[in-house]
Amino acid sequence: MWTDEMVRTVNTSDGHVVVIGTVGIDDIATPQDHAVGVLGGSATYASLASRLFARSTLSSVVGTDFPSDHEALLRDHSINLSGLERAEGKTFRWGGRYESNMNIRETTFVDLNVLRDFDPTVPEHVTVGSFVFLGNTDPAIQLRVLEQVEDPRFVLADSMDFWIQSDWDRLATVVQRCTCVVLNDEEIRLFGRDSNIPRAAHNILSMGPSSVVVKRGEYGALLADQEGWFFAPGYPLGEVIDPTGAGDAFAGAFLGSLAEAGTSDALALRRAVVYGSVVASFTVEAFGVSRLADLTRDEVNTRYAEFSEFVAF
Repeated sequence: MWTDEMVRTVNTSDGHVVVIGTVGIDDIATPQDHAVGVLGGSATYASLASRLFARSTLSSVVGTDFPSDHEALLRDHSINLSGLERAEGKTFRWGGRYESNMNIRETTFVDLNVLRDFDPTVPEHVTVGSFVFLGNTDPAIQLRVLEQVEDPRFVLADSMDFWIQSDWDRLATVVQRCTCVVLNDEEIRLFGRDSNIPRAAHNILSMGPSSVVVKRGEYGALLADQEGWFFAPGYPLGEVIDPTGAGDAFAGAFLGSLAEAGTSDALALRRAVVYGSVVASFTVEAFGVSRLADLTRDEVNTRYAEFSEFVAF
């Protein structure tokens, strides 16, 4: 059972989170509603989550059409944008449509635009000793980021079925240099080359990471490490408005929690999984990043304490 000591805000390490991924413009449709031109992207969700725990720097690229109010939202949440490049051309755009079962999503379009030629630059002030999130993107880009960071405290990598199937070898090289990999259950099976999740996770652990996180959507998340297994359930919500970005918010909160704690020992990892699940549960309560942007640490801590009650027996 989690104690008050675990719930309190610490921030003794002055850890810094560096988020590399996409910043884009999304069109989202659900059976109940839709939103057009909203702020999105893996780096957006992850950094808005990590800033609740630690100083955060974002590295990505946007086009000349990127709305100034979107950039202002990120800046107003104390996210360092020194790594955000504005390139000539249009911003990355993505469209998705959800079915009544919110676990089922169809990608309606993807326009890479300026992201096609993105060559990430990690700002100099965070190249040493940071907590790094390699968001879901081309493994070649992830490798270029790893070449720029020195003695990172923790490296968390995300990916997807497209990269696993098209560039497994290069992704494996990325994973070998990571501390932790975060994938959903189907991606774990695919990358770990085994239909059984525990075996697939241990196959990935044998490649070099010290831990693997399996995202299971509304069902929560699993952590596999040298200590064994840990499971955090999904928060029981009465209504899910928009699941977009929940996995990235999970990753950002997970890494931010570790940066705040200044350690990645067994207890810190388990606590980070719960914080990830908590922040993800808030993210799905509204379209796009709106709920995540309004989220406070007090709200996070309150729901974290509720998690403690859920799993106590």
